[in-house]
Amino acid sequence: MKNTLSTLLCLFFLASPMLAQTNSSVKQHRIVFHLASADTVVHHTLTRQLNNLLDVWPTAKIEVVIHAWALGFMRQDQSVVKSEIQALAEKGIVFAVCENSMRRSKLTKEQMLKQSSFVPVGLAELVMKQEDGWSYIKAGY
Repeated sequence: MKNTLSTLLCLFFLASPMLAQTNSSVKQHRIVFHLASADTVVHHTLTRQLNNLLDVWPTAKIEVVIHAWALGFMRQDQSVVKSEIQALAEKGIVFAVCENSMRRSKLTKEQMLKQSSFVPVGLAELVMKQEDGWSYIKAGY
């Protein structure tokens, strides 16, 4: 009986470090957000959600793909969240603007905020991120 109890205690203590390593703080989170809405309420909500995620996972890799009607989110002359975007970009969040949507809207890269990065096709970027194992979140309602 003593041997069984000793064996169980040893197994417990040996397993404890392995259980601790499954903690989510060790995991590298990769999240891609899909923004297609022109609604500025959605824009404000998204920046708040991004900050909330970074509060929990400060080293998370996050990319926001902006396309279709959402281009105003990154336009110098329209964005209502410029300062939030600047602060989030300084924390490592990538804001990927769809060049296809820009062409359709007759917009140039110079019209976008300096924190913009560019992808040829926003939807293709979302697919590739998901194929690479990134978590997908649709921004908006």
